[in-house]
Amino acid sequence: MKYHLYIFQTFTLILCFVACKKEDKLLVFATSSDKISMFNDAIRDHYFKTLDSAAYYIQKIDTLKSLKENRANFLKSREWYKRLEPMLIAYDNENYLSMNAPNLLKVEIDDYQDIKKIKPKSYQVLEELLYADEGFDNKDLEYVIQYLKVRIPYIRKNHILIRQRDRHHLKMLRDAIVNVATKGITGFDSPMLANSLNEAIYNYETIQEILSIYEPAFKSKELYNSWVKEINSTISALKLGNFDTFDRYSFIKNHTNRQLELINDTADDWNIVLNASRPLNPRSTNLFSKNFFNMALFSTPRAPEITEERIALGKMLFNDESLSSTENISCASCHHKEKAFTDGLKKARGINNKELLRNTPTLTYSVYQRTFFYDGRAASLEDQIVKVVNDDNEFHLDLNTIEQRIKANPTYVKKFDSLYGGSISNRNARHAIATYIRSLSPFDSKFDKNMQGIENTLTTEEILGFNLFMGKAACATCHFPPAFNGTVPPKYMETEFENLGVPENASFEHPVLDKDPGQFYPYRVEEKRSFFKTSTVRNAELTAPYMHNGVYNTLEEVVNFYNVGGGQGMGLDVPYQTLPPDSLNLAENESKALIAFMRTLNDKQFEISN
Repeated sequence: MKYHLYIFQTFTLILCFVACKKEDKLLVFATSSDKISMFNDAIRDHYFKTLDSAAYYIQKIDTLKSLKENRANFLKSREWYKRLEPMLIAYDNENYLSMNAPNLLKVEIDDYQDIKKIKPKSYQVLEELLYADEGFDNKDLEYVIQYLKVRIPYIRKNHILIRQRDRHHLKMLRDAIVNVATKGITGFDSPMLANSLNEAIYNYETIQEILSIYEPAFKSKELYNSWVKEINSTISALKLGNFDTFDRYSFIKNHTNRQLELINDTADDWNIVLNASRPLNPRSTNLFSKNFFNMALFSTPRAPEITEERIALGKMLFNDESLSSTENISCASCHHKEKAFTDGLKKARGINNKELLRNTPTLTYSVYQRTFFYDGRAASLEDQIVKVVNDDNEFHLDLNTIEQRIKANPTYVKKFDSLYGGSISNRNARHAIATYIRSLSPFDSKFDKNMQGIENTLTTEEILGFNLFMGKAACATCHFPPAFNGTVPPKYMETEFENLGVPENASFEHPVLDKDPGQFYPYRVEEKRSFFKTSTVRNAELTAPYMHNGVYNTLEEVVNFYNVGGGQGMGLDVPYQTLPPDSLNLAENESKALIAFMRTLNDKQFEISN
């Protein structure tokens, strides 16, 4: 590594190298939030090394070679890809999403005339082909390896690792740490081999390499040594782990959160301000703290500030029955606070007690989603409110009428005058209601308090449940922490939809497939039939019945449904099911532990005395 730029300033770090009683030249390395990093060349060299190594082993995979040889080359290429991953997430996220995509058909819809059905060509597909019990078609293998053989050199040629600042590299480290904790150790990336712990080690070895490149920039040698000690300890913990029994609870609590603290300390040491205009709060030091997310980035652009006063106004509107056509239902009619803002019914009921299409989902933590309704037809909470107001079976009203009814209420006039500059509009009314809903995410459950170090009250069974949720039971491959919904880390820019093969009846012996088309409409894409948004499992103890159609009354039934492999596992014809049809092979005590963990996710206001 060569560094051609030496800056001599009194406020920068000066490293003195003394040997044989001779005083060497003073080398000075400055870090900055807004200047191009002095370490780009070295980091780019490592980026190229990982890309070239991943490409080298991919080139050796050939349909004419033995399965044993192809598997060995796949594992080596995958290892180098995992060393590449932290940099790829940071500086070429689209290619990261492509190369790491699950083995699921992707459908992109812009309009009726522009519907793309994209067959995945990723490392995950390659893993499933090479390790499938029933064998594979060589044409499928050739399709994937030819893509990767071309794509990896393309990524190298078109890289953008040129003008990054030190803050970009520090954020890269932070995102890599979050990615490992929320996705990397769950089995999301390695569904067949469950090689997640080894692959997390490769991620951390790149984190280790980047930190070593930056060693001269640390003003505090003690801080750098803390990093060295922490990363070595983390890698040791991962090496000793077994996928099914690994203690993910202790890993996140003792390592992930410690590393987030070190990121903050490093930002201060380098005199860097991390960019706050991202979905994650760069100063948060705990994965399960209320300020882990940057809530403003989950709100509509240029929306008014979220304040306690606007939350209170939104709560009033949320509970106001006069804002419906019949003046006898409100948002709270379907979202009861004592039931974690659900209604306890299989399917919601609207005007004149008419049964609606689907079950009422909880509003808690709904802010941390990118789409709304089970079929994703709304892009924001404000947009969701519009559709509820206009729906003939719900409020059956229009926004202008709601606006007029608010203007006729002196209490509202006074509050809008002070909180929205006198502007009473349906837009501001919707913002107030959405602001109230956004406040329903306290992160103060028993589990959160234990992760935050406020309590030490989790039982052995509850910790086992979390570890199963994050590992063997594969729950966290769809319900990503910390919100435990389908919004995908580490960027949290997309909320996933799944086809689970949910039945319309609760019989495991004689199930009948549910007929709800889900995302099939409005574009009539068969590959999206029966796809529904992955909702949060927070407060799940209070939100029965479960699934989009309320088919299951207990968490025990829900866990059993997943344990048998969903609809396909029960013998139903579900061609595009995203849930693996194989049994999870959960023992009875493991199923009970999973449920015990989920019960620790009740927010404080909903805690149930046992």
